[in-house]
Amino acid sequence: MRRRQVLSMAGAGLAALIPLRPRAEEVFEITRSEAEWRRLLTPAQFEVLREEATERAFTSPLNDEHREGTFHCAGCDLPLYSSATKYDSGTGWPSFWEPLPNAVATRADWGIFGRRTEVHCRRCGGHLGHVFDDGPKPTGKRYCMNGVALTFRAA
Repeated sequence: MRRRQVLSMAGAGLAALIPLRPRAEEVFEITRSEAEWRRLLTPAQFEVLREEATERAFTSPLNDEHREGTFHCAGCDLPLYSSATKYDSGTGWPSFWEPLPNAVATRADWGIFGRRTEVHCRRCGGHLGHVFDDGPKPTGKRYCMNGVALTFRAA
């Protein structure tokens, strides 16, 4: 066997061990067809919000947004995070220690590194990022969001 064959078989075996992410049919207040989403969003926004991609770290201008205001879902304009809960996590993505009430929902996200907790907009279901238990007080949470999935409105 060649090294490439061994690596290919190992990769296939590893993929078989990773559980597929179960997705119940979720119903959101705002639903659109794929074509409608593609018309409304930029290609980068569509890739993140609708296909659960991740933008490259340190590329979002929202990392440097320090004004008072609110971060909204780029898909449906729902207010998600107050600037009062934003902090520099050093990860390269806009991070918050708490969402606004009734703004986001979560679900298990299984991947190559195991289980994470995905965060999505509770109104349109757009993928925003992930939440981790390594954030600052008072919640201890780090809502690590894709900047392209957000828009900012100054107060």
